[in-house]
Amino acid sequence: MSEHRLRRRAFLGSVGATAALGLAGCRGGGGGGGTGSGGSDDGDSGGTTDTTSGGQLGDSMTIFHAGSLAPPFSEAEPGFEAEYGVDVTREAKGSVASTQKITQQGRRADVLGVSDFRLIRNRILPDFGGWYAIFTTNSMSIQYREDSPGADDISADNWWEVLTRDGVTIGHSDPAVDPGGYRAVMTQQLGKETFDGERLYDESTYQALRDNSVAPTGTETNLEGQLESGELDYVMYYQSISSTSGKPFIDLQPEVDLSQATSEYAQHYAKAEVETNSGTFTGAPIAYGITVPDVAQASGGGAQWVEYFATDPGRTILEEQGLVPVDPVVVPDSGSDAVPDNVMNVASAQSSLGPLEL
Repeated sequence: MSEHRLRRRAFLGSVGATAALGLAGCRGGGGGGGTGSGGSDDGDSGGTTDTTSGGQLGDSMTIFHAGSLAPPFSEAEPGFEAEYGVDVTREAKGSVASTQKITQQGRRADVLGVSDFRLIRNRILPDFGGWYAIFTTNSMSIQYREDSPGADDISADNWWEVLTRDGVTIGHSDPAVDPGGYRAVMTQQLGKETFDGERLYDESTYQALRDNSVAPTGTETNLEGQLESGELDYVMYYQSISSTSGKPFIDLQPEVDLSQATSEYAQHYAKAEVETNSGTFTGAPIAYGITVPDVAQASGGGAQWVEYFATDPGRTILEEQGLVPVDPVVVPDSGSDAVPDNVMNVASAQSSLGPLEL
């Protein structure tokens, strides 16, 4: 594990203790593969009402989630199904697109998990939901093959020099549908911004990075295969993907990796802005959100899924898949009355999470 990764985990651990005391703590921060089969969102799930989760329990449930949540959700699925006697159907897609399934396509889901909690805060609440939890974090990284052009030269101290060489192709997901995509662009933007009196590179280097960058996919889970095939030389996506894939990767500087949840870093991250046809996104520390939308047909089962990832079994899976869980999970104080009891029992209600407005 790199020195920066250890430093980041130590920082997050100390802040988690603060959150447990009910203060304004924060954690700053996915992996490819493993998505559930697609399924219909129509029909009555039936079942009984669970008094603990306060919602309907059916024999099936549907989860829309970020591509970077596919590995931990896939790992959790068999055990969860066995424990609760439910058939889980998951659909992995970029978080923006996953949110739009509910807000624009009129589809139903019992859980929505996104890699940028602000998509729930700004687009699901209040019309499609009443609460959410911040449950894990991540950071940005650069991954490559051992035979990628410049692989023998690249390091954390010169990655921008290698990635701007003629003929190098950098891949990231589509910023219009996936936070991993707009965060990759933000990482490049932040390298030209001054932090603590210094910057990594100048405007012309940033433009060269953009010239070498392509967005061949809507979600980061497809990028690894394109890297392996040689279609891409380098990819910019989440460290949870990089750290679990077995390929070499660069652990980026905290001023560009969106991992640090302090006011100083948050102000710096906010210098980055990406305009897309699905909205304009501003840089901020990475924080994943999860909710049970109002359109859920098995809301009790959805609350059980959220509870699972707020407790030891789910947190262990998140860590094994390269993410950094928030412990305890945090829900907005303003909406805590809407949080199911079983989730609220393992959550901390706060008005802010470090520099993040809830």
